[in-house]
Amino acid sequence: MTTHVLAFKPAIGLYGQHDPSAALFENGDLVFGIEEERLSRTKHATNTFPERAIRACLDHRRLELGDLDRIVLPYDPRLRAEILPHYLRDALRQPGALSKLSALERTAVTQLQARFRPASEIKSRLAEIGTPVPPIETRPHHACHAASAFHPSGFDEAIVLTVDAKGEYDSTVVWYGDGDGLRRIRTYEHPNSLGLFFAAVTEYLGYRMFNGEGKVMGLAPYGRENPEIERTLRRLVTTGVDYDVTDLTEGWGTGRGVRRLERALGRPRNDAPGEFDQWQKDLAYVAQKLLEETVVDVAETYAGRLGVGNVALAGGVALNCKMNARVRESPVVDQVFVQPVAHDAGLALGAGWLDRRPADVPEMETVSLGPEFAVEEIRRLLETNKIPYGEPGDVARYAAERLAEGALVGWFQGRLEMGPRALGNRSILADPRSVDSRDRVNRFVKHREEWRPFAPSMLESAAEEYLEGAVPSPYMIDAFRARDDRKDDVAAVLHPADDTTRPQTVRADQNPRYHRLISEFERITGVPVVLNTSFNDHAEPIVATPTEALKDFYGMGLDVLVLEDLVIEKAATAREPTPDAKRAALPEN
Repeated sequence: MTTHVLAFKPAIGLYGQHDPSAALFENGDLVFGIEEERLSRTKHATNTFPERAIRACLDHRRLELGDLDRIVLPYDPRLRAEILPHYLRDALRQPGALSKLSALERTAVTQLQARFRPASEIKSRLAEIGTPVPPIETRPHHACHAASAFHPSGFDEAIVLTVDAKGEYDSTVVWYGDGDGLRRIRTYEHPNSLGLFFAAVTEYLGYRMFNGEGKVMGLAPYGRENPEIERTLRRLVTTGVDYDVTDLTEGWGTGRGVRRLERALGRPRNDAPGEFDQWQKDLAYVAQKLLEETVVDVAETYAGRLGVGNVALAGGVALNCKMNARVRESPVVDQVFVQPVAHDAGLALGAGWLDRRPADVPEMETVSLGPEFAVEEIRRLLETNKIPYGEPGDVARYAAERLAEGALVGWFQGRLEMGPRALGNRSILADPRSVDSRDRVNRFVKHREEWRPFAPSMLESAAEEYLEGAVPSPYMIDAFRARDDRKDDVAAVLHPADDTTRPQTVRADQNPRYHRLISEFERITGVPVVLNTSFNDHAEPIVATPTEALKDFYGMGLDVLVLEDLVIEKAATAREPTPDAKRAALPEN
Protein backbone atom coordinates (compact mmCIF):
# COMPACT_ATOMS: atom_id res chain seq x y z
CA MET A 1 0.00 0.00 0.00
CA THR A 2 1.36 3.42 -0.96
CA THR A 3 1.65 5.99 1.81
CA HIS A 4 1.90 9.72 1.28
CA VAL A 5 3.18 12.22 3.83
CA LEU A 6 3.17 15.96 3.25
CA ALA A 7 5.67 18.06 5.19
CA PHE A 8 5.41 21.80 4.91
CA LYS A 9 6.83 24.88 6.56
CA PRO A 10 4.25 27.65 7.06
CA ALA A 11 5.26 31.26 7.54
CA ILE A 12 2.28 32.45 9.56
CA GLY A 13 1.38 32.82 13.21
CA LEU A 14 3.36 30.52 15.48
CA TYR A 15 5.38 29.03 12.62
CA GLY A 16 7.83 31.76 11.64
CA GLN A 17 7.72 34.52 9.07
CA HIS A 18 9.81 33.54 6.05
CA ASP A 19 10.72 30.90 3.45
CA PRO A 20 7.67 28.60 3.49
CA SER A 21 7.89 25.39 1.47
CA ALA A 22 6.34 21.96 1.02
CA ALA A 23 7.63 18.46 0.26
CA LEU A 24 5.87 15.21 -0.60
CA PHE A 25 7.12 11.83 0.59
CA GLU A 26 5.90 8.59 -0.98
CA ASN A 27 6.56 5.41 1.01
CA GLY A 28 9.12 7.45 2.90
CA ASP A 29 10.98 8.68 -0.19
CA LEU A 30 11.17 12.36 -1.14
CA VAL A 31 9.48 12.74 -4.53
CA PHE A 32 8.69 16.45 -4.81
CA GLY A 33 9.62 19.71 -3.10
CA ILE A 34 9.13 23.38 -3.83
CA GLU A 35 9.41 26.76 -2.14
CA GLU A 36 6.35 28.98 -2.01
CA GLU A 37 8.31 31.97 -3.32
CA ARG A 38 8.80 30.25 -6.67
CA LEU A 39 5.03 30.19 -7.13
CA SER A 40 3.96 33.39 -5.38
CA ARG A 41 6.82 35.29 -7.12
CA THR A 42 7.55 37.18 -3.87
CA LYS A 43 11.09 36.75 -2.53
CA HIS A 44 11.09 34.66 0.66
CA ALA A 45 7.25 34.69 0.66
CA THR A 46 7.19 36.29 4.09
CA ASN A 47 4.08 35.92 6.26
CA THR A 48 2.58 33.44 3.80
CA PHE A 49 0.76 30.13 4.09
CA PRO A 50 2.28 27.87 1.39
CA GLU A 51 -1.00 26.97 -0.32
CA ARG A 52 0.53 27.02 -3.81
CA ALA A 53 3.42 24.79 -2.74
CA ILE A 54 1.03 22.35 -1.06
CA ARG A 55 -1.16 22.19 -4.17
CA ALA A 56 1.93 21.63 -6.35
CA CYS A 57 2.91 18.66 -4.17
CA LEU A 58 -0.56 17.18 -4.43
CA ASP A 59 -0.72 17.76 -8.19
CA HIS A 60 2.58 15.93 -8.67
CA ARG A 61 0.88 12.65 -7.72
CA ARG A 62 -2.68 13.73 -8.57
CA LEU A 63 -3.73 13.56 -4.95
CA GLU A 64 -6.43 15.26 -2.94
CA LEU A 65 -5.61 16.50 0.54
CA GLY A 66 -7.66 13.67 2.06
CA ASP A 67 -5.49 11.10 0.27
CA LEU A 68 -2.55 11.97 2.51
CA ASP A 69 -1.80 9.70 5.45
CA ARG A 70 -0.48 12.54 7.62
CA ILE A 71 0.96 16.02 7.62
CA VAL A 72 4.14 17.02 9.45
CA LEU A 73 5.03 20.57 10.47
CA PRO A 74 8.67 21.41 11.28
CA TYR A 75 7.90 23.50 14.32
CA ASP A 76 6.47 22.61 17.74
CA PRO A 77 4.84 25.74 19.19
CA ARG A 78 4.54 24.12 22.63
CA LEU A 79 8.32 24.45 23.03
CA ARG A 80 8.03 28.24 23.00
CA ALA A 81 7.32 28.00 26.72
CA GLU A 82 11.02 27.15 27.22
CA ILE A 83 11.87 30.86 26.91
CA LEU A 84 8.73 32.39 28.42
CA PRO A 85 10.85 34.57 30.76
CA HIS A 86 12.49 36.11 27.69
CA TYR A 87 9.11 36.99 26.18
CA LEU A 88 8.02 38.53 29.50
CA ARG A 89 11.19 40.61 29.77
CA ASP A 90 10.69 41.79 26.20
CA ALA A 91 7.10 42.83 26.98
CA LEU A 92 8.15 44.70 30.13
CA ARG A 93 10.72 46.70 28.13
CA GLN A 94 7.93 48.38 26.16
CA PRO A 95 7.60 52.12 26.89
CA GLY A 96 4.59 53.12 28.98
CA ALA A 97 2.15 51.13 31.11
CA LEU A 98 -0.41 50.57 28.34
CA SER A 99 2.23 49.24 25.92
CA LYS A 100 3.50 46.90 28.62
CA LEU A 101 0.00 45.58 29.37
CA SER A 102 -0.75 45.11 25.68
CA ALA A 103 2.52 43.22 25.13
CA LEU A 104 1.89 41.02 28.17
CA GLU A 105 -1.60 40.23 26.91
CA ARG A 106 -0.27 39.25 23.47
CA THR A 107 2.35 37.07 25.14
CA ALA A 108 -0.27 35.31 27.27
CA VAL A 109 -2.59 34.69 24.32
CA THR A 110 0.26 33.37 22.14
CA GLN A 111 1.51 31.05 24.87
CA LEU A 112 -1.98 29.63 25.52
CA GLN A 113 -2.55 29.08 21.80
CA ALA A 114 0.87 27.44 21.44
CA ARG A 115 0.16 25.14 24.39
CA PHE A 116 -3.43 24.09 23.76
CA ARG A 117 -4.25 24.77 20.08
CA PRO A 118 -0.90 24.80 18.25
CA ALA A 119 -2.27 23.73 14.86
CA SER A 120 -5.69 25.40 14.85
CA GLU A 121 -4.82 28.05 12.25
CA ILE A 122 -3.07 25.46 10.08
CA LYS A 123 -6.13 23.17 10.13
CA SER A 124 -8.36 26.04 9.05
CA ARG A 125 -6.10 26.94 6.13
CA LEU A 126 -5.79 23.31 5.04
CA ALA A 127 -9.58 22.90 5.09
CA GLU A 128 -9.74 25.55 2.36
CA ILE A 129 -7.67 23.22 0.16
CA GLY A 130 -9.68 20.07 0.89
CA THR A 131 -11.31 17.86 3.45
CA PRO A 132 -10.96 15.75 5.42
CA VAL A 133 -7.79 17.27 6.83
CA PRO A 134 -5.32 14.45 7.62
CA PRO A 135 -3.75 14.10 11.06
CA ILE A 136 -1.23 16.88 11.76
CA GLU A 137 1.96 16.24 13.71
CA THR A 138 4.58 18.73 14.84
CA ARG A 139 8.33 18.27 15.13
CA PRO A 140 10.96 20.55 16.73
CA HIS A 141 12.42 23.13 14.36
CA HIS A 142 16.11 22.40 15.00
CA ALA A 143 15.55 18.64 14.97
CA CYS A 144 14.16 19.03 11.44
CA HIS A 145 17.18 21.11 10.43
CA ALA A 146 19.43 18.40 11.90
CA ALA A 147 17.65 15.58 10.05
CA SER A 148 17.86 17.55 6.80
CA ALA A 149 21.65 17.65 7.21
CA PHE A 150 22.50 14.24 8.71
CA HIS A 151 20.01 11.80 7.21
CA PRO A 152 20.95 12.39 3.51
CA SER A 153 24.66 13.01 4.24
CA GLY A 154 25.83 9.43 3.71
CA PHE A 155 27.69 9.57 7.05
CA ASP A 156 27.53 6.66 9.51
CA GLU A 157 28.07 9.17 12.31
CA ALA A 158 28.65 12.91 12.50
CA ILE A 159 28.59 16.02 14.61
CA VAL A 160 25.60 18.02 13.37
CA LEU A 161 25.43 21.79 13.82
CA THR A 162 22.16 23.61 13.28
CA VAL A 163 22.67 27.36 13.33
CA ASP A 164 20.02 29.98 12.61
CA ALA A 165 18.24 32.98 14.11
CA LYS A 166 15.73 31.09 16.29
CA GLY A 167 13.68 27.93 16.43
CA GLU A 168 11.06 27.62 19.14
CA TYR A 169 13.59 28.51 21.82
CA ASP A 170 16.98 27.46 20.43
CA SER A 171 19.37 29.28 18.11
CA THR A 172 22.31 26.90 17.77
CA VAL A 173 22.24 23.19 18.58
CA VAL A 174 25.02 20.61 18.57
CA TRP A 175 23.82 17.07 17.77
CA TYR A 176 25.40 13.65 17.54
CA GLY A 177 24.05 11.59 14.68
CA ASP A 178 24.50 7.86 14.09
CA GLY A 179 22.52 4.90 12.81
CA ASP A 180 20.01 5.27 15.64
CA GLY A 181 19.20 8.88 14.82
CA LEU A 182 20.03 12.21 16.47
CA ARG A 183 20.93 13.08 20.05
CA ARG A 184 20.99 16.68 21.28
CA ILE A 185 24.37 17.47 22.87
CA ARG A 186 24.23 21.20 23.56
CA THR A 187 21.68 23.94 23.08
CA TYR A 188 22.40 27.67 22.78
CA GLU A 189 19.08 29.28 23.60
CA HIS A 190 17.57 32.40 22.07
CA PRO A 191 18.53 35.24 22.22
CA ASN A 192 22.11 33.92 22.11
CA SER A 193 21.85 33.70 18.34
CA LEU A 194 24.61 33.77 15.72
CA GLY A 195 21.95 34.25 13.07
CA LEU A 196 20.69 37.40 14.79
CA PHE A 197 24.26 38.62 15.39
CA PHE A 198 25.03 38.49 11.68
CA ALA A 199 21.56 39.87 10.86
CA ALA A 200 22.22 42.91 13.08
CA VAL A 201 25.43 43.63 11.18
CA THR A 202 23.54 43.10 7.92
CA GLU A 203 20.88 45.63 8.88
CA TYR A 204 23.52 48.08 10.14
CA LEU A 205 25.18 47.91 6.71
CA GLY A 206 21.88 48.77 5.04
CA TYR A 207 20.49 45.40 3.93
CA ARG A 208 17.55 43.41 5.32
CA MET A 209 17.84 40.46 7.67
CA PHE A 210 17.09 37.04 6.12
CA ASN A 211 17.91 38.55 2.73
CA GLY A 212 21.19 40.46 2.82
CA GLU A 213 23.46 38.21 4.87
CA GLY A 214 24.93 36.64 1.74
CA LYS A 215 25.76 40.11 0.42
CA VAL A 216 27.64 40.91 3.63
CA MET A 217 29.57 37.65 3.25
CA GLY A 218 30.44 38.70 -0.32
CA LEU A 219 31.45 42.17 0.87
CA ALA A 220 33.74 40.85 3.63
CA PRO A 221 36.77 39.98 1.43
CA TYR A 222 36.94 43.61 0.30
CA GLY A 223 37.65 44.53 3.92
CA ARG A 224 40.81 44.07 5.91
CA GLU A 225 41.96 43.72 9.50
CA ASN A 226 40.75 46.71 11.51
CA PRO A 227 41.86 46.50 15.15
CA GLU A 228 39.55 49.29 16.30
CA ILE A 229 36.44 47.67 14.86
CA GLU A 230 37.51 44.26 16.14
CA ARG A 231 38.13 45.56 19.68
CA THR A 232 34.70 47.18 19.68
CA LEU A 233 32.89 44.06 18.48
CA ARG A 234 34.78 41.84 20.89
CA ARG A 235 33.62 44.08 23.76
CA LEU A 236 30.04 43.42 22.60
CA VAL A 237 30.30 39.69 21.90
CA THR A 238 32.24 36.68 23.11
CA THR A 239 33.29 34.23 20.41
CA GLY A 240 34.20 30.55 20.49
CA VAL A 241 32.48 27.45 21.79
CA ASP A 242 31.02 29.34 24.76
CA TYR A 243 29.97 32.29 22.63
CA ASP A 244 27.65 35.01 23.92
CA VAL A 245 26.21 37.59 21.53
CA THR A 246 23.21 38.64 23.62
CA ASP A 247 24.37 42.25 23.97
CA LEU A 248 23.38 42.59 20.30
CA THR A 249 20.53 40.08 20.05
CA GLU A 250 18.33 40.55 23.13
CA GLY A 251 14.76 40.87 21.93
CA TRP A 252 13.38 39.68 18.60
CA GLY A 253 14.57 41.26 15.40
CA THR A 254 17.59 43.50 14.95
CA GLY A 255 16.47 46.93 16.08
CA ARG A 256 18.18 46.80 19.46
CA GLY A 257 21.35 45.33 17.95
CA VAL A 258 21.57 48.02 15.27
CA ARG A 259 21.15 50.79 17.86
CA ARG A 260 23.80 49.14 20.03
CA LEU A 261 26.21 49.02 17.06
CA GLU A 262 25.55 52.68 16.27
CA ARG A 263 26.44 53.70 19.82
CA ALA A 264 29.47 51.40 20.13
CA LEU A 265 30.94 52.15 16.71
CA GLY A 266 30.11 55.85 16.76
CA ARG A 267 28.57 55.82 13.29
CA PRO A 268 24.96 55.63 12.09
CA ARG A 269 23.72 52.69 10.07
CA ASN A 270 24.29 52.80 6.32
CA ASP A 271 21.35 54.36 4.50
CA ALA A 272 22.72 53.63 1.00
CA PRO A 273 22.75 49.82 0.69
CA GLY A 274 25.18 48.61 -1.94
CA GLU A 275 27.52 51.56 -1.50
CA PHE A 276 30.29 51.12 1.06
CA ASP A 277 33.37 52.94 2.23
CA GLN A 278 36.45 51.05 3.41
CA TRP A 279 35.41 51.24 7.06
CA GLN A 280 32.11 49.49 6.28
CA LYS A 281 33.94 46.84 4.27
CA ASP A 282 36.24 46.32 7.25
CA LEU A 283 33.20 45.85 9.51
CA ALA A 284 31.88 43.13 7.21
CA TYR A 285 35.32 41.49 7.26
CA VAL A 286 35.49 41.48 11.06
CA ALA A 287 31.92 40.22 11.50
CA GLN A 288 32.58 37.36 9.07
CA LYS A 289 35.83 36.58 10.92
CA LEU A 290 34.06 36.36 14.30
CA LEU A 291 31.30 34.16 12.87
CA GLU A 292 33.81 31.77 11.32
CA GLU A 293 35.91 31.72 14.49
CA THR A 294 32.89 30.75 16.58
CA VAL A 295 31.37 28.06 14.39
CA VAL A 296 34.76 26.45 13.73
CA ASP A 297 35.47 26.34 17.47
CA VAL A 298 32.09 24.74 18.17
CA ALA A 299 32.70 22.13 15.46
CA GLU A 300 36.25 21.39 16.56
CA THR A 301 35.39 21.20 20.25
CA TYR A 302 32.60 18.68 19.87
CA ALA A 303 34.33 16.70 17.12
CA GLY A 304 37.25 16.35 19.54
CA ARG A 305 35.13 15.48 22.57
CA LEU A 306 33.13 12.83 20.75
CA GLY A 307 35.93 11.55 18.53
CA VAL A 308 33.97 12.16 15.34
CA GLY A 309 35.53 13.62 12.18
CA ASN A 310 32.42 14.17 10.07
CA VAL A 311 30.39 17.38 10.35
CA ALA A 312 26.96 18.11 8.91
CA LEU A 313 25.48 21.61 8.83
CA ALA A 314 22.04 23.17 8.36
CA GLY A 315 20.12 26.28 9.36
CA GLY A 316 20.19 29.63 7.60
CA VAL A 317 23.71 30.48 8.82
CA ALA A 318 24.97 27.37 6.98
CA LEU A 319 24.36 29.18 3.69
CA ASN A 320 27.56 31.09 4.50
CA CYS A 321 29.95 29.27 2.18
CA LYS A 322 33.05 31.05 3.52
CA MET A 323 32.24 29.73 6.98
CA ASN A 324 31.63 26.25 5.58
CA ALA A 325 35.06 26.33 3.96
CA ARG A 326 36.68 27.14 7.29
CA VAL A 327 34.94 24.15 8.88
CA ARG A 328 36.03 21.87 6.03
CA GLU A 329 39.63 23.10 6.28
CA SER A 330 39.85 22.37 10.01
CA PRO A 331 42.53 19.76 10.80
CA VAL A 332 40.12 17.85 13.07
CA VAL A 333 37.38 17.59 10.42
CA ASP A 334 37.41 14.74 7.90
CA GLN A 335 34.33 15.43 5.75
CA VAL A 336 31.58 18.02 5.67
CA PHE A 337 28.05 17.83 4.32
CA VAL A 338 25.99 21.01 4.16
CA GLN A 339 22.29 20.67 3.40
CA PRO A 340 21.94 22.72 0.17
CA VAL A 341 18.46 23.87 1.24
CA ALA A 342 19.96 24.94 4.56
CA HIS A 343 17.53 27.77 5.34
CA ASP A 344 13.98 27.38 6.61
CA ALA A 345 12.67 26.09 3.28
CA GLY A 346 14.71 22.94 3.95
CA LEU A 347 12.77 22.24 7.13
CA ALA A 348 10.12 20.44 5.11
CA LEU A 349 12.76 17.95 3.96
CA GLY A 350 13.98 17.31 7.49
CA ALA A 351 10.46 16.96 8.85
CA GLY A 352 9.77 14.18 6.35
CA TRP A 353 13.02 12.37 7.20
CA LEU A 354 13.19 12.87 10.96
CA ASP A 355 11.25 9.74 11.94
CA ARG A 356 13.13 7.48 9.53
CA ARG A 357 16.31 5.60 10.30
CA PRO A 358 19.15 7.63 8.78
CA ALA A 359 20.43 4.54 6.95
CA ASP A 360 17.07 4.28 5.15
CA VAL A 361 17.38 7.79 3.67
CA PRO A 362 19.31 7.82 0.35
CA GLU A 363 22.37 10.01 0.10
CA MET A 364 21.36 13.33 -1.42
CA GLU A 365 22.08 13.42 -5.15
CA THR A 366 19.93 16.33 -6.30
CA VAL A 367 17.76 19.24 -5.20
CA SER A 368 15.93 19.27 -8.54
CA LEU A 369 12.63 18.33 -6.92
CA GLY A 370 10.10 20.70 -8.49
CA PRO A 371 8.01 20.81 -11.67
CA GLU A 372 9.27 20.28 -15.22
CA PHE A 373 7.78 21.12 -18.61
CA ALA A 374 7.49 18.99 -21.74
CA VAL A 375 8.97 20.27 -25.01
CA GLU A 376 5.57 20.16 -26.72
CA GLU A 377 4.03 22.28 -23.98
CA ILE A 378 6.78 24.88 -24.47
CA ARG A 379 6.40 24.69 -28.26
CA ARG A 380 2.67 25.45 -27.97
CA LEU A 381 3.44 28.42 -25.71
CA LEU A 382 5.89 29.88 -28.24
CA GLU A 383 3.66 29.32 -31.24
CA THR A 384 0.58 30.70 -29.50
CA ASN A 385 2.53 33.86 -28.72
CA LYS A 386 4.15 33.96 -32.19
CA ILE A 387 7.67 33.81 -30.76
CA PRO A 388 10.20 32.58 -33.36
CA TYR A 389 12.31 29.67 -32.19
CA GLY A 390 14.73 27.09 -33.46
CA GLU A 391 15.42 23.48 -32.59
CA PRO A 392 19.11 22.56 -32.96
CA GLY A 393 20.00 18.94 -33.35
CA ASP A 394 22.39 19.25 -30.37
CA VAL A 395 21.15 21.99 -28.08
CA ALA A 396 23.99 21.59 -25.56
CA ARG A 397 26.59 22.05 -28.26
CA TYR A 398 24.73 25.01 -29.72
CA ALA A 399 24.55 26.73 -26.34
CA ALA A 400 28.25 26.04 -25.73
CA GLU A 401 29.15 27.65 -29.06
CA ARG A 402 27.10 30.73 -28.30
CA LEU A 403 28.73 31.02 -24.87
CA ALA A 404 32.17 30.77 -26.46
CA GLU A 405 31.19 33.60 -28.79
CA GLY A 406 30.33 35.81 -25.79
CA ALA A 407 26.55 35.38 -25.66
CA LEU A 408 24.69 35.47 -22.34
CA VAL A 409 22.44 32.42 -22.21
CA GLY A 410 19.31 31.63 -20.21
CA TRP A 411 19.28 27.86 -19.60
CA PHE A 412 15.94 26.28 -18.61
CA GLN A 413 15.95 22.50 -18.28
CA GLY A 414 14.29 19.70 -16.33
CA ARG A 415 12.97 20.00 -12.80
CA LEU A 416 13.08 23.22 -10.79
CA GLU A 417 15.69 23.25 -8.02
CA MET A 418 15.00 23.88 -4.34
CA GLY A 419 17.34 26.14 -2.42
CA PRO A 420 18.96 29.48 -3.19
CA ARG A 421 21.28 28.20 -5.95
CA ALA A 422 20.48 27.45 -9.57
CA LEU A 423 22.41 24.30 -10.44
CA GLY A 424 22.01 23.97 -14.18
CA ASN A 425 18.23 23.74 -14.52
CA ARG A 426 17.21 27.40 -14.05
CA SER A 427 20.51 29.17 -14.77
CA ILE A 428 21.99 32.15 -16.55
CA LEU A 429 25.29 31.17 -18.17
CA ALA A 430 28.26 33.12 -19.50
CA ASP A 431 31.88 32.68 -20.58
CA PRO A 432 34.01 32.54 -17.38
CA ARG A 433 37.26 33.63 -19.00
CA SER A 434 36.82 37.40 -18.97
CA VAL A 435 35.78 39.82 -16.23
CA ASP A 436 33.73 41.51 -18.95
CA SER A 437 31.28 38.59 -18.63
CA ARG A 438 30.92 39.22 -14.90
CA ASP A 439 30.40 42.93 -15.38
CA ARG A 440 27.87 42.47 -18.20
CA VAL A 441 25.81 40.00 -16.17
CA ASN A 442 25.83 42.26 -13.10
CA ARG A 443 24.99 45.41 -15.04
CA PHE A 444 22.65 44.30 -17.81
CA VAL A 445 21.18 41.01 -16.61
CA LYS A 446 21.00 40.85 -12.82
CA HIS A 447 20.81 44.63 -12.33
CA ARG A 448 22.74 44.43 -9.07
CA GLU A 449 25.84 45.84 -7.37
CA GLU A 450 28.84 45.50 -9.67
CA TRP A 451 31.19 44.38 -6.87
CA ARG A 452 29.26 41.15 -6.30
CA PRO A 453 30.95 37.97 -7.56
CA PHE A 454 29.60 35.02 -9.53
CA ALA A 455 30.15 31.29 -9.21
CA PRO A 456 31.27 28.62 -11.68
CA SER A 457 29.89 25.28 -12.75
CA MET A 458 32.78 22.97 -13.64
CA LEU A 459 33.27 19.36 -14.54
CA GLU A 460 33.96 17.42 -11.36
CA SER A 461 36.82 15.68 -13.14
CA ALA A 462 38.55 19.07 -13.57
CA ALA A 463 38.06 20.40 -10.03
CA GLU A 464 41.53 19.47 -8.78
CA GLU A 465 43.05 21.25 -11.76
CA TYR A 466 41.31 24.52 -10.86
CA LEU A 467 40.80 24.48 -7.07
CA GLU A 468 43.11 24.10 -4.10
CA GLY A 469 42.00 21.24 -1.86
CA ALA A 470 39.19 20.33 -4.24
CA VAL A 471 36.45 17.93 -3.19
CA PRO A 472 33.13 17.24 -4.97
CA SER A 473 30.89 20.24 -4.36
CA PRO A 474 27.66 19.81 -6.32
CA TYR A 475 25.58 22.45 -4.53
CA MET A 476 27.56 25.75 -4.57
CA ILE A 477 27.66 25.86 -0.78
CA ASP A 478 31.41 25.70 -0.13
CA ALA A 479 34.28 28.02 -1.06
CA PHE A 480 37.72 27.22 -2.46
CA ARG A 481 40.80 29.15 -3.51
CA ALA A 482 41.62 29.01 -7.20
CA ARG A 483 44.98 27.60 -8.30
CA ASP A 484 47.34 30.35 -9.41
CA ASP A 485 48.00 28.82 -12.84
CA ARG A 486 44.27 28.66 -13.66
CA LYS A 487 43.03 32.03 -12.48
CA ASP A 488 43.17 33.62 -15.93
CA ASP A 489 40.92 30.87 -17.31
CA VAL A 490 38.14 31.69 -14.85
CA ALA A 491 38.55 35.38 -14.07
CA ALA A 492 34.80 36.07 -14.21
CA VAL A 493 33.96 33.56 -11.45
CA LEU A 494 36.60 34.49 -8.87
CA HIS A 495 35.90 36.84 -6.00
CA PRO A 496 37.86 39.96 -7.06
CA ALA A 497 39.19 40.54 -3.56
CA ASP A 498 40.57 37.13 -2.59
CA ASP A 499 40.49 34.83 -5.66
CA THR A 500 38.11 32.39 -3.97
CA THR A 501 35.13 30.85 -5.68
CA ARG A 502 31.95 28.97 -4.76
CA PRO A 503 31.85 26.16 -7.32
CA GLN A 504 29.32 23.64 -8.49
CA THR A 505 31.03 20.45 -9.61
CA VAL A 506 29.07 18.52 -12.23
CA ARG A 507 29.04 14.81 -13.11
CA ALA A 508 27.29 13.27 -16.09
CA ASP A 509 25.11 11.06 -13.89
CA GLN A 510 23.91 14.10 -11.90
CA ASN A 511 22.87 16.29 -14.82
CA PRO A 512 23.67 14.75 -18.23
CA ARG A 513 22.70 17.67 -20.48
CA TYR A 514 24.41 20.29 -18.33
CA HIS A 515 27.53 18.12 -18.14
CA ARG A 516 27.48 17.85 -21.92
CA LEU A 517 27.17 21.62 -22.34
CA ILE A 518 30.23 22.22 -20.14
CA SER A 519 32.11 19.44 -21.94
CA GLU A 520 31.33 21.04 -25.31
CA PHE A 521 32.45 24.42 -23.99
CA GLU A 522 35.72 22.78 -22.97
CA ARG A 523 36.08 21.25 -26.44
CA ILE A 524 35.74 24.70 -28.00
CA THR A 525 37.73 26.78 -25.50
CA GLY A 526 39.86 24.36 -23.50
CA VAL A 527 38.12 25.50 -20.28
CA PRO A 528 35.73 23.01 -18.56
CA VAL A 529 33.91 25.78 -16.69
CA VAL A 530 30.97 28.14 -17.25
CA LEU A 531 29.76 31.11 -15.24
CA ASN A 532 26.46 30.11 -13.63
CA THR A 533 24.05 32.37 -11.77
CA SER A 534 20.41 31.90 -10.92
CA PHE A 535 17.81 32.68 -13.59
CA ASN A 536 16.08 35.66 -12.02
CA ASP A 537 16.26 39.41 -12.06
CA HIS A 538 17.35 41.38 -9.01
CA ALA A 539 15.13 40.81 -5.93
CA GLU A 540 12.86 38.24 -7.59
CA PRO A 541 12.75 34.46 -7.05
CA ILE A 542 14.30 32.02 -9.52
CA VAL A 543 12.01 31.48 -12.50
CA ALA A 544 9.77 28.43 -12.25
CA THR A 545 7.95 28.31 -15.59
CA PRO A 546 8.73 28.88 -19.29
CA THR A 547 6.48 31.95 -19.24
CA GLU A 548 8.54 33.50 -16.44
CA ALA A 549 11.75 32.61 -18.28
CA LEU A 550 10.47 34.38 -21.39
CA LYS A 551 9.47 37.46 -19.40
CA ASP A 552 12.94 37.73 -17.87
CA PHE A 553 14.63 36.96 -21.18
CA TYR A 554 12.98 39.94 -22.84
CA GLY A 555 13.40 42.16 -19.77
CA MET A 556 17.09 41.41 -19.20
CA GLY A 557 20.24 41.67 -21.25
CA LEU A 558 20.27 38.03 -22.30
CA ASP A 559 21.10 37.06 -25.88
CA VAL A 560 19.86 33.45 -26.03
CA LEU A 561 17.19 31.49 -24.23
CA VAL A 562 17.21 27.69 -24.25
CA LEU A 563 13.91 26.13 -23.15
CA GLU A 564 14.54 22.37 -23.10
CA ASP A 565 15.23 21.56 -26.83
CA LEU A 566 14.08 24.93 -28.17
CA VAL A 567 16.12 28.10 -28.65
CA ILE A 568 15.02 31.74 -28.84
CA GLU A 569 17.46 34.46 -29.90
CA LYS A 570 17.10 38.22 -29.86
CA ALA A 571 17.45 39.53 -33.40
CA ALA A 572 20.04 42.13 -32.41
CA THR A 573 22.46 39.50 -31.10
CA ALA A 574 21.66 36.45 -33.24
CA ARG A 575 24.66 35.16 -35.13
CA GLU A 576 25.33 33.69 -38.49
CA PRO A 577 26.42 30.07 -38.10
CA THR A 578 30.14 29.53 -38.53
CA PRO A 579 31.34 26.59 -40.65
CA ASP A 580 32.22 24.70 -37.46
CA ALA A 581 28.72 25.32 -36.07
CA LYS A 582 26.56 24.37 -39.03
CA ARG A 583 25.55 21.09 -37.41
CA ALA A 584 23.91 23.01 -34.60
CA ALA A 585 22.55 25.90 -36.64
CA LEU A 586 19.02 27.04 -35.87
CA PRO A 587 16.53 25.80 -38.46
CA GLU A 588 13.38 27.67 -39.32
CA ASN A 589 10.46 26.58 -37.16
